[in-house]
Amino acid sequence: MKTSPFSFNVRRLNPTIGAVVDGVALGEDLPSETVTQIRLALLRHRVIFFRGQQHLDDAGQLAFARLLGPLTASSAVTKDLGDLEKTIVIDSNQFRPQTNAWHTDTTYVDHPPAFAVLRALSLPALGGDTVWANTVTAYQELPAAFRTFVDQLRATHTNTFDYARGDALAPSDSSDYVDSINTKRFVTDHPVVRVHPETGERSLLLGSLLDRIIGFTARDSAGIVSLLQAHIERQDNTVRWTWAEGDVAIWDNRATQHYAIADYDEHRLMRRVSVAGDVPVGVDGTPSRALSGDSSNYSPIFAPPSLAHLLVSSPA
Repeated sequence: MKTSPFSFNVRRLNPTIGAVVDGVALGEDLPSETVTQIRLALLRHRVIFFRGQQHLDDAGQLAFARLLGPLTASSAVTKDLGDLEKTIVIDSNQFRPQTNAWHTDTTYVDHPPAFAVLRALSLPALGGDTVWANTVTAYQELPAAFRTFVDQLRATHTNTFDYARGDALAPSDSSDYVDSINTKRFVTDHPVVRVHPETGERSLLLGSLLDRIIGFTARDSAGIVSLLQAHIERQDNTVRWTWAEGDVAIWDNRATQHYAIADYDEHRLMRRVSVAGDVPVGVDGTPSRALSGDSSNYSPIFAPPSLAHLLVSSPA
């Protein structure tokens, strides 16, 4: 079903982050004007939500996501987690629901995803919400002197933090899974403040995959990260989404962190597809750098054409 660009309607959820998009049936046959409006909404609102997308199956989710750019593999460290090569299946029957950690997806590689498309298939009666935070406004609201300080910082991110230690998703029978991750160790040097490739905005690049700020002791690094995370996690900087079956969320992974709340004891089944991203660049122009691990099979490096020039003229 094609969607007229004139039926596209965006309803903001709060002044800082999040919007609901009405009048769009997601799929591979969306007009280019509608795809452009979706990307503009992502740049402006960081995360956008679509209700009533029950028509969308696995193939349709993949086909729609490809309209935003080339796709990543399901994981950089394991074989496929689902039936489709580029789909990660988040199934509480297969994985322990231990995702109570703020994170930006896959920051252990030197080119994390640009966007993620998450679809809800089966949900618990209570709980299972997801929260997103705006890492651009978190940076902007730091005191000016502190912004100058963090502009200069670099940090290492690694896959061993959440997986091997069990701080995030881990299968109920995790021995083979953890072994495979330990043989594929990734370490990447990222700027703590990255410049968004499309909008030019500065955002904080942190999250639970961060190991240590370079040049600081573990204790001092933890103190700096804790202070910055406190700005990211402020309630007025977040949006919380209560899922319904058929909902789809799309977020800009370059300008957000998210937190899947593990407060449920019934089945929860989601499917996520990620769109390839660019190599983050710091304020001084220095890009991220892989220190360990080869992510070339994970995804191509992809910088989408900028729509920043349309943000001023397009409706909010």
